[in-house]
Amino acid sequence: MHMAHFGELGLHYSVTGPEDGTPVVFANSLGTDFRLWDKILPLLPAGLRILRFDKRGHGLSDVPQGPYSMGALITDTERLMEHTGFRNSIFIGLSIGGLIAQGLAAKRLDLVRAMVLSNTGAKIGTRDMWADRIKAVNEGGLEAVVGPTMDRWFSKPFQADPEFPAWRNMFLRTPAMGWTGCGAAIAGTDFISSTSGLRLPTLAIAGSEDGSTPPDLVFETADLVPGSEKRLIRNAGHLPCVEQPREYAEILTAFLRAQGAA
Repeated sequence: MHMAHFGELGLHYSVTGPEDGTPVVFANSLGTDFRLWDKILPLLPAGLRILRFDKRGHGLSDVPQGPYSMGALITDTERLMEHTGFRNSIFIGLSIGGLIAQGLAAKRLDLVRAMVLSNTGAKIGTRDMWADRIKAVNEGGLEAVVGPTMDRWFSKPFQADPEFPAWRNMFLRTPAMGWTGCGAAIAGTDFISSTSGLRLPTLAIAGSEDGSTPPDLVFETADLVPGSEKRLIRNAGHLPCVEQPREYAEILTAFLRAQGAA
């Protein structure tokens, strides 16, 4: 268990793999912690140096008073990568993690040489939509939004799987301040202009049953970056690394190897 401290903020993170391995960073979604990636890690090539972390307000990281800005989330990630020596990395971001990927790539190409935009967009939802969700959580906790969120996140068959309650519980145990703080960051983010200026290897992954970031949104975002690749995973929702880990890992592995990873 590792904590990095930046002023009053402590971030929980994990680094695995050989010190000379290809640096790969994973950034997870709103309402999850870095265990989101557990299923796929054993399926990836050997020789990767992997950084996972709980963004502010999530998992075992500190929960500062919100709301948060996307700029703050990007700076947190930038500082953590510098702290752990992750430069020239392949950055894999899912949902809000994909927004962090886009913002960090626009700011620090020395840190990000290739990116995977999984189940994300350059802009996700509207300010009014996020204001309504934040109001609901402020008044009723995450219980107020868990049902619709799970319906957007997971396919109907997976919601009958014995594993499903664990993901529901992970969501519910996210600190409400962390969720609303990051929700405010998403609400205020529009990276369409800055992402359209990016020129780096990019892979977009979408889930066919994703009700949060539908395939059209994911692929329209990918089209902003010339030469980007697009992959659709069927029978999966917003977290395809959970519902279809083997296919997700195969897609990632092909991209990683194309970037010269082990």
